[in-house]
Amino acid sequence: MTQAWVVLTRPDGRDVSAPSEAQMAAALADVYSGKVAGPDGGPGSAVLRFGYDDGLMYELEVSGDGAARFAEWSDRDCEIALAHPRLMSALKQADALQLWRLMAQRQVAKIRSQPWLNND
Repeated sequence: MTQAWVVLTRPDGRDVSAPSEAQMAAALADVYSGKVAGPDGGPGSAVLRFGYDDGLMYELEVSGDGAARFAEWSDRDCEIALAHPRLMSALKQADALQLWRLMAQRQVAKIRSQPWLNND
C-alpha cells in the first residue's frame, strides 16, 4: 500500500514530519516577519511537501515577500517535473496557510485551480 507523507521545511532548515496546523502557522509567521533571510540575502522561505512513498511529490514554497511556487514531481528525488512550476505573488499570510492546509489534505486539484500567475 502507498503511504502518504507531509514534511514542512521551516525557514531555519529544520524538517517537521506531519506538521500540525499550529506548526505550519508558526513557520509562516517566521517567514512573513522578515526576520529570516534566504541564503542569497533575499526573503526567507518555508516549504511544505507532500507525496507518496512510491511516487508523486508536490511542494509549495512561500517566501516572506509573498511569493509562492507550487511544483509537481514524479518522485521525492525531483527527477522529473510533471508540470511547469506555478507562481503567485503578493500572497497574504492567511492565504498561504490556506494553501498549505489544502496541501496537508492532499487537495492537489484545488491547489491547481488557484489564481496562479501562469495558470494554464
